[in-house]
Amino acid sequence: MIYLVLSLLVIVTLYPLIHVAFASVSNPDQLMAHQGMLLKPFGFHLEAYQIVLKNPNILTGYANTLFIVVVGVMMSLSLTCLGAYVLSRKNVLWNRYFVFFIIFTMFFHGGLIPLYLVVKDMGLINSLWAAIVPFAMNTFHLIIMRTAFAAVPESLEESAKIDGANHFIILLRIVLPLSLPVIAVIVLYAAVERWNGWFYASIFLKDRELFPLQLILREILIANSTDSMSSNAAFGDLFQIGETIKYATIMVATLPILFVYPFMQKYFVKGVMVGALKG
Repeated sequence: MIYLVLSLLVIVTLYPLIHVAFASVSNPDQLMAHQGMLLKPFGFHLEAYQIVLKNPNILTGYANTLFIVVVGVMMSLSLTCLGAYVLSRKNVLWNRYFVFFIIFTMFFHGGLIPLYLVVKDMGLINSLWAAIVPFAMNTFHLIIMRTAFAAVPESLEESAKIDGANHFIILLRIVLPLSLPVIAVIVLYAAVERWNGWFYASIFLKDRELFPLQLILREILIANSTDSMSSNAAFGDLFQIGETIKYATIMVATLPILFVYPFMQKYFVKGVMVGALKG
């Protein structure tokens, strides 16, 4: 029964991706005429992918998203590691009060308008840094990493202090190497969060040259703006090709994250357990 239930969950989870993959390489006319579940592609056509990859908005969105992901993850990981190390030390003055006020922000926050005013006063409106700096620290990630750092044996730190190591050496040479599974999970969380982010980008960014990939994808799916991408098609085939372009765009935007998951999977469960349980 367990294997049966898990198999059904895998099918339910995997089928939407398979449907999108099959639809992206199908014949547009046959795809539009088909109703119900899509169990195989109708032919094998890569015209939609060719149109998507030639679209300058997609390439620009990719570049902007990669910048946000790389810089944002590096900044988030650096600040999270430093903050978690300080909060995990038992001899820090008012440690519990700092932790309480940090956790407090997980349940109560100022809202969207105060956030917009702060970003505006910082001069980050219509800048890619508006999608990076205000979200450089995630409280949930900080708590997970703090718990993992607190589980490092004190004897290792005491030995390092006897040898003359300061806090930065202890963090870089002892705490971080012993917390690699948790760091890998935090990197994965932060990267996926920034890769899929579109809401705040739609608020803070105005120029289309600065739009991330997910915001371009949202325009294609919701606003149905595939006309410029399929301008070389005949008028009668414009709508059909536009449908396959949507599926191809989803695949192009999703595949990078799918390729990253297998390499991070071995750290995922261990990192979550280490970050959730102390001892």
